[in-house]
Amino acid sequence: MRFYEDISVGDVRHSDEYHLSKDEIIEFGEKYDPQPFHTDEAAAEDSVFGGLVASGWQTAAICMRLHVQSSENTATQAGLGVDDLRWERPFRPGDSLRLRSEIVDKRPSDSDPGRGVVRTRHEGRNQHDELVISYETTAMIQRRG
Repeated sequence: MRFYEDISVGDVRHSDEYHLSKDEIIEFGEKYDPQPFHTDEAAAEDSVFGGLVASGWQTAAICMRLHVQSSENTATQAGLGVDDLRWERPFRPGDSLRLRSEIVDKRPSDSDPGRGVVRTRHEGRNQHDELVISYETTAMIQRRG
C-alpha cells in the first residue's frame, strides 16, 4: 500500500490510454448530457464542434477511471474537491486519452493525524499530445500506522 508518507511533491504518474467510441459518446450523452452535439451525429455537424463530441463530464469521468487505475494501491480515503477544471478541446469518436498526474502539494491533515491532504494536477491529452482537459484535485490519503 502507498501511504501519504510515500508520496512526494513532484511525483508524476502516467495512465494507459482510453479509446473512445461513437456509441459510448451517444450513450453517455443520452443518459447524462442530452445536448445534440453529444447525441445526434447530423445535428452535431451543424454545431460549433462540426461533429459529434463527448460531454466534458464524460471526459472527466474517463479521467477519473484512468487516475484510479494508475494510482492502484494508494491509500486514498476520499476526494475533497476539484478545482480549475478546463475542457481545452473536444474529445471525439475514435480519439484516445491518456492522463498525466503530478503531485503539486501535500500537508498533514489539520483535523486528523491519521490522514494527509494531497493536491494533484491532472492533464488529459489525446493521441496527438494535444491538451483535452486539465484540473486539480485534492484528496485525503491515509498516513502510515
